[in-house]
Amino acid sequence: MTSETKSVRSSRLEGVVDAPPSKSHMQRAAAAALLAEGITVLRRPSLCDDAKAALRAIQALGADVDDSGPDVRIRGGFRPQTRKIDCGEAGLCFRLFSAIAALSSRTVVLSARGTLRARPMDMIEGPLRRLGAVCRTEGGFPPLEVRGPLRGGEADVDGSVSSQFLSGLLIALPKAETSSVLRVADLKSRPYIDLTIEVLEGFGVRVDHDHYRSFRIEAGQSFRPALVEIEGDWSGASIWLAAGAAEGKIAVRGLRRDSRQADTKMLEALDACGARVAWAGGVLSVEPGRLRSFSFDATDAPDLFPALTALACRCPGTSRIKGIGRLANKESDRASVLIREFGKIGGALGRNGDWLEIRGSRLRGGEIESHGDHRIAMAAAIAALGAREPVLIAGSGCVAKSYPLFFEDLKRLGGDIHE
Repeated sequence: MTSETKSVRSSRLEGVVDAPPSKSHMQRAAAAALLAEGITVLRRPSLCDDAKAALRAIQALGADVDDSGPDVRIRGGFRPQTRKIDCGEAGLCFRLFSAIAALSSRTVVLSARGTLRARPMDMIEGPLRRLGAVCRTEGGFPPLEVRGPLRGGEADVDGSVSSQFLSGLLIALPKAETSSVLRVADLKSRPYIDLTIEVLEGFGVRVDHDHYRSFRIEAGQSFRPALVEIEGDWSGASIWLAAGAAEGKIAVRGLRRDSRQADTKMLEALDACGARVAWAGGVLSVEPGRLRSFSFDATDAPDLFPALTALACRCPGTSRIKGIGRLANKESDRASVLIREFGKIGGALGRNGDWLEIRGSRLRGGEIESHGDHRIAMAAAIAALGAREPVLIAGSGCVAKSYPLFFEDLKRLGGDIHE
């Protein structure tokens, strides 16, 4: 429940933790499995709230899902079973399946809950219409009503707010009637498009692009069932990497060093701030070095902002993180929330153009409201480890969106946590 409150006291962490499974990888793999006739097996699956939303979506569109064992088994086949898809608060789920649902000649309505109802979806309507679907949002916001089938063809796609809808089109259009060319303007988070293309390759589907400016998708491709091991989530792991750099020695298992995920850039930030980093046997270890303020461009990895903010609070001097323009349409208006909420516990944060500036100093403690944002809640918990007084995190239950076991793992590593 998002109404939960946790109190975190000053603590030193040490130990080994498994990176949570990647919800980004999981949702893309589930979407591809829907379109593959036969059984796909997802190993080490994510079953966070966002991943469960994707599993609901593929069931609504015809897949059989067995999540009773350690693996998730999906019998694919696109045969819409219901008129409605509940996407919960999962923005990636909503944008992916808006395109995939448009393969159906039946009307499908995608609904949203919580903060997702206020996140913009206006980039969806124009391209879907150009590609043959009929669709309608509520003034550019959820819910979305869509009816296909997608014919394919040519369309312009706005990538400035999110790359997630483009990922949905790349998954759906191989099943369209004719081949397609997508011209993409101002694409953000390119690594996540690389992840989508990599997932598609694992299912036997090819997408070509011209330096990310245009994408060509051949029609009539067949998705073949696959065995997919869901990789560790660099976004979720970034919170432990920040904690290790600031408050102890932490080793994280399960991360792919060659991952396509955007948040592998966390390694660059750790180097910039002076943390000590080592890989050994597939395990990434981080511990404090001689910490210093840092500058970092997070434009293509905006999910790193909360973890980097918590880290910057422990770095002497003023750290600068670029890309706050990417934060307005997350689970919260994330830049404003970081500035306001960290200010409540003694943080000195401010905007300077597209930069977030953080002056390092020991936080005093107090109370923070998560605003239903899982990354804010986790960053607050890590910031609390170095504070003089406890930090109360109101709405801490929202971590279930991406990392349900976060507080259990924090306690196991030495965090002093109270209800």
